[in-house]
This record gives sequence, structure tokens and C-alpha cells, in this order.
Amino acid sequence: MYVCGVTPYDFSHIGHARAYVAFDVLYRYLKFLGYEVEYVRNFTDIDDKIIKRANERGETVTSLSSRFINEFLLDMTELQCLPPTHEPRVTDHIEHIIELITKIMENGKAYAMEGDVYFSVDSFPEYLSLSGRKLDQNQAGARVAFDTRKRNPADFALWKAAKEGEPFWDSPWGRGRPGWHIECSAMSAHYLGHVFDIHGGGKDLIFPHHENELAQSRAAYPDSEVKCWMHNGFVNKDDKKMAKSDNNFFTIRDIIALYHPMALRFFLMRTHYRSDVNHSDKALEIASDRVYYIYQTLYDCEEVLAVYREEGISVPVPAEEQKVIGEHHKNFLKDMSDDLKTTDVLDGFMNLLKAINSNLTDLKKLQQKLEQQNKKKQQQKKQQQKQQQSQKQPADHIQALIALEAELKHKLSILGLMPPCSLAEVLKQLKEKSLTRAGLTEEELQELIEQRNVARKNKQFEVSDGIRRKLATKGIALMDEPTGTVWRPCELES
Repeated sequence: MYVCGVTPYDFSHIGHARAYVAFDVLYRYLKFLGYEVEYVRNFTDIDDKIIKRANERGETVTSLSSRFINEFLLDMTELQCLPPTHEPRVTDHIEHIIELITKIMENGKAYAMEGDVYFSVDSFPEYLSLSGRKLDQNQAGARVAFDTRKRNPADFALWKAAKEGEPFWDSPWGRGRPGWHIECSAMSAHYLGHVFDIHGGGKDLIFPHHENELAQSRAAYPDSEVKCWMHNGFVNKDDKKMAKSDNNFFTIRDIIALYHPMALRFFLMRTHYRSDVNHSDKALEIASDRVYYIYQTLYDCEEVLAVYREEGISVPVPAEEQKVIGEHHKNFLKDMSDDLKTTDVLDGFMNLLKAINSNLTDLKKLQQKLEQQNKKKQQQKKQQQKQQQSQKQPADHIQALIALEAELKHKLSILGLMPPCSLAEVLKQLKEKSLTRAGLTEEELQELIEQRNVARKNKQFEVSDGIRRKLATKGIALMDEPTGTVWRPCELES
């Protein structure tokens, strides 16, 4: 599997997160199915944008690109994207690029002119077979300036002659550097061969990047083939495509400063990978609320099961929970194998979560009931035995919880949604993020809770309700329990 990587000249944006979470889900699922996956994701560490930014900042191209490669990798770790098998940099593969260009020229599909080398689209009848475009639709891409020396305006650069003050490498055509598209053809062939299974990237890469890759690879080696092309959708902001010029552009760092990385991952997976994601604060709030609910349910389950795990309970998992787990596993495989329908998979977790919470509630009620019966001792022994025959016993609920917990954790792990830390820690982190969004400190929140408690004690219910409603508009829900008032993050109330 080869996935086109970033051009590291700045912090990575949410569109990058969209692509690499999508292909990380694919990578993880293929591994779960038992495949040995060789995953290559490159870095385009020589490019006009990098050169321009490095010159503006008075540093070398290598220094700038290396720094932002490291920042990108930190972002990927936060989002729990597994490291690919190989992460090649273009500048480490100049020799392979030159060899590939030489082969294309030997096959009569490219021409040199004043130190530049261009691919001749007229010499390759299959050109535009991937995108389905027509040649008269062709326009110079975002990275391509129109050059009147070209035989056809659609011809694209394989090698660029060196300009004053730019990095360069020696080649048969003089000093210069690679064009954008040739890099991925050379690196994918080097690591995966001329025929490989999956090539991925954003749908904006279908043309010109992947179209030109395909043409180059086949022009050099006619047997070159990608078995399956996969392209992910864009990220829009309030139904409008994100763009720096419109000031509606967010880096991954911008988002995870306010929302937990697992909330961002969940948010991105809520939309099918081929569709556009609509970024909004409300959608991120919902995603954050969902992951909090998942982790809180698992934490509650862990807490209850902690005292029973060593007991070696021998009763079987109750039939009802066996059915829930069996159905969930079957639907998970069906949905994931059908073009990674992560939206349906995430919705499917609700049945497991409901079953866990139902068993937790029933177990607590049953334990309280048994404690009361034990106080009355022998006089109700016969009645107790009769009731026990017709209802689940604590051991049944415990076995059910163990099995449900294992299924939920296993499937969350496959999707990269199990946190790397303890559940207690991730819940604490989610609460800290919600306080940041609310513009409150823990101390300020506790002060408001205390003010509400005083108001309730003094029967000033209008005041106490007002505090609760005000906090709800900031994404904080208050719950009054026997031990006192506690809080949790929630969706914003309008």
C-alpha cells in the first residue's frame, strides 16, 4: 500500500488528518484480517513551497522540512496512526528518480530541453484513463507554471533545471531537481515493485498527481499496475471547502488544543472516507461527547469487574449477551469489509454500550436486593431460592460484562480508538479539554457548583437552575448524586 504523504513546510492541517486516519483504519483492518501489509507513506521534502518558506525564514530546505516532518509525526502519534513500514524522503531517492526518467526517455515518452525534462502526453494514448478527463480540460496544476517551450501544454515536468539559490543534484540533463509527480512513481516502484495492491491519497490528487504517476510508471514499465486506487474526501468548514485564503483553515494542533485527539479521530471516522467531512464545532462537540460516553462506560465496567476478575467464575456467558456479541462481530466484519463503512461501525457500538450499562444497572440492583434479603436471613430463604431460579444471578451479569467489555475493547483497538493511557486518565484529559472550551478552570467550576449548592439549600431554585443552565451552554453537565454534585462534559445546550 502506497499513500502520498505531506509536503513538510508548515504544520499539518485537518485535511491531512482526514487522509492519514482513513488509511490508518484500512492498514489496521487489513492487519486484523491477517494480511502482511507493507505500507509506504512518503515525504515530499523538496518542493517550491519548501524552498520559498526556507528562504523567507533564512534557513536551509533540509532544516525546515526535517522540522515539520518531526511535527507531522508527533501529530500522527497523537491521532494514533500506526507508523508505516517505510517513510521515504524524496531527497534520499534522487538516484532512483533519475533512473526512472532515463527509462522513460529511452522509451520515447519524454524529451529534454535546456536542462528540463518533460513527459510527452501525446506519446502516451492511455493518458487521462484514471481521471476520465479530456485533454482539452487540462490546465496547469497548482504546482505547474505554463511553459511555451513544451510540445503540448499538458506535458509535465519530470526534471527541473536548477535555478539560482535552489538545491540541486547532478543529472544527465544538468543540475536540477525532480518534478513533483515522478517522485512517487520512483519510490513506490523501489519499495513495492511495479505491480502493487493499493495506492491512496486525497481525491484532489486524482488529477494531476495520480494521473501523471500512472502515465510515468507505465511509460517506463508497461506492466506497471496499481490494483486498487483509493481516494478520500475533503474537509469542509460549515459546508465550504477549507482554504487559507478564506481564513477557515485549521491545523491538527488547532483542533487538539480544544478537543481530545481521540475525539478528532472519531469525528473523522464518522463520515465515510470517500465523502467530504463537514467540520463544525457542533460536530466535534458531538464526537467528544460520544468518546466520553464510550470511555466512561468502559471505566464503570472495569471498576465493577476489578473485584471479580480473579474469582474464576465458571458460568457461561448468558445467551442474550452471546447473541448481542455475535451480531456485533458479524456486522463489524460486514461493514468494514464493504469499503470501510466506519459510520455504521461506530453506530453499531451503541448496542454493546447499552448492553454493558444495562448489566451494570441490573447487577447493582440485584446486589442491593440480595443484601436486603440476607439481612432478613432464613425466614425468606425459600422465597429467595425461588426468585433466583427465574432471574440472572450476579455471576451471570459478571460473565456478560467481561464478554461485552472484551468485544468492545477489541473492536475499538482495531479502529485505533482505544486510548494509549488508562481510562481514568483519558476521562480526565477529556474533562480538561471541555474546561478549556468552556473558558473555566477546575477551581472556578467548583466555585459555581458550591454557589448552586448554597442556592438549593436556601430554596433559591431559580438561581440554582440558572447556574446549571449556564454551564450546560458551555458544555458542562451537573449531576446530583448521594455523595454530592459531580460534573461531566456534554454537548452544548443552546
